[in-house]
Amino acid sequence: MLALTKVSAVAGSRGEVRGSVGGGDLYVVGVDFGTLSARALVVRVSDGSEVGTAVSEYRHGVIDRSLAGHGELPPDWALQDPADYTAALGVVIPAALREAGVDPGQVIGIATDFTASTCMPVLADGTPLCQLPGLAARPHAYPKLWKHHAAQPHADRINAVAHERGEKWINRYGGKISSEWQFAKALQVLDEDAEMYRRADRWIEAADWIIWQLCGTETRNACTAGYKGIYQDGSYPSREYLAALDPRFAGFADGKLAHPISPLGGRAGGLTPAAAALTGLPEGIAVAIGNVDAHVTVPAAGPVAPGKMVAIMGTSTCHVMNGTALAEVPGMCGVVDGGIVAGLWGYEAGQSGVGDIFAWFTANGVPGEFAEQARRRGVPLPQLLDEQAAAQPPGANGLIALDWENGNRSVLVDVGLSGAIVGLTLATTAPEIYRALLEATAFGTRLIIETFKASGVPVTELVVAGGLTKSAPIMQVYADVTRQPLSVIGSAQGPALGSAIHAAVAAGAYPDVPAAAQVMGRIETDVYRPDAARADVYDELYAEYARLHDYFGRGANQVMYRLRAIRDRAVAGRAGSAGEAR
Repeated sequence: MLALTKVSAVAGSRGEVRGSVGGGDLYVVGVDFGTLSARALVVRVSDGSEVGTAVSEYRHGVIDRSLAGHGELPPDWALQDPADYTAALGVVIPAALREAGVDPGQVIGIATDFTASTCMPVLADGTPLCQLPGLAARPHAYPKLWKHHAAQPHADRINAVAHERGEKWINRYGGKISSEWQFAKALQVLDEDAEMYRRADRWIEAADWIIWQLCGTETRNACTAGYKGIYQDGSYPSREYLAALDPRFAGFADGKLAHPISPLGGRAGGLTPAAAALTGLPEGIAVAIGNVDAHVTVPAAGPVAPGKMVAIMGTSTCHVMNGTALAEVPGMCGVVDGGIVAGLWGYEAGQSGVGDIFAWFTANGVPGEFAEQARRRGVPLPQLLDEQAAAQPPGANGLIALDWENGNRSVLVDVGLSGAIVGLTLATTAPEIYRALLEATAFGTRLIIETFKASGVPVTELVVAGGLTKSAPIMQVYADVTRQPLSVIGSAQGPALGSAIHAAVAAGAYPDVPAAAQVMGRIETDVYRPDAARADVYDELYAEYARLHDYFGRGANQVMYRLRAIRDRAVAGRAGSAGEAR
């Protein structure tokens, strides 16, 4: 066990904090838990310099096809193994410290962020049900990842009853609660495995569960409670409303969720001896309140200001921004008081498939000759597709696509929708389809921005973050489609840097998150500027996208739902036949 060292800190000339441990600089650690891996980042408190990083892939990844001992999972399921989360902590933090060459005794705080809503049933001591004897083959005992969409019927019920009863909170979520969120997933457990529901003492976001493992104390953060847990104006939905969903569900909020809500940047507790042994960090250092990967990224982009939309672009895209006033935006994922930083209303919207769409097409829709060409050049296949797609002028492919291969999060909030490509001919090439998919995701972002503006929430600045910022062709398409300059976060690890900023605040190095963001955040302004000629063509294409969006997404043609129903019957029949054969 490492001995605690007395820390001193004083304000520097730019408002930054300078401190020392035995004459050295102070550091914090941010850990970003993503969909497939966890990444740790070691950051200097005084100026936000990133000095070391490491990543660890989850052993079990996304469990969406089969579960050991259970067999094949139904469509739209996505689970994870919580042991992968704790195992990752024991790998990435020591490795990042080694790369940084930092003495662990110089670290004063740790913070984490998580994909959300990734929620799980646990015992009163935090033990996940899937880790109990005899429950490893029970799917509902596992964490349900954000991309678990099998709770859509339960989300439909939540929404219908809320509107029937005139529940005021429903409009804070654009009129619809998503199947990705806490209540729909918990209601699915109750409907499909009542025993697992009964045995769960607590229903908790992974963002809060991992903090429990680090400091030994259960907490609930304002971000996931507000955006994913329908916590508004100091309370969850009423017992009466929950009973209207299902009488057995009446006590869900009181019994499995209720807990004081902690502000972002607050201190959850001190690192426990067990967590210190796992991570190699000093026992007792500050553990910050948990957070969501998208929302924690906002302060990593420098000064926090209303109207500054940060689009975190990875497997999916989250669009988050602060506003000074409360407004109801159709199809938004939520508006929460203090959901990003204290004192401002935090808004969230999103697209549930972006990088995942590109990866799907790269894996399934590209002829082998392109892979061979990429191999000969020594470049990744996505880079080759980016280059060839960028060589075409807008409109040259004759295509328009809908970016719904993983459903629609905003503004339709409907996972029952699916992708479409219009304009295919025998002359269409793989790079042309790839470009149409890139453009479709940019059109989806433009629709979100225009919906915010039409609702009285101006978007005055657009900042992009996440792995897709590495692709200049994608970024230029987004600038041209949105007709807005794109600023780029000055860190390749935006969520981890954002978490590190929160760790510095929790450790007392800065008075609040905006003050820390001013010093530790990074932004490169107006890196990509729209080209007027290309933007004119994209205006025409966007108009076609909007027509298709409304035609398939607002009820004029429900073919996507009918196809899904046919698929589900076929899958159920196949599973039944397999069972009979056994």
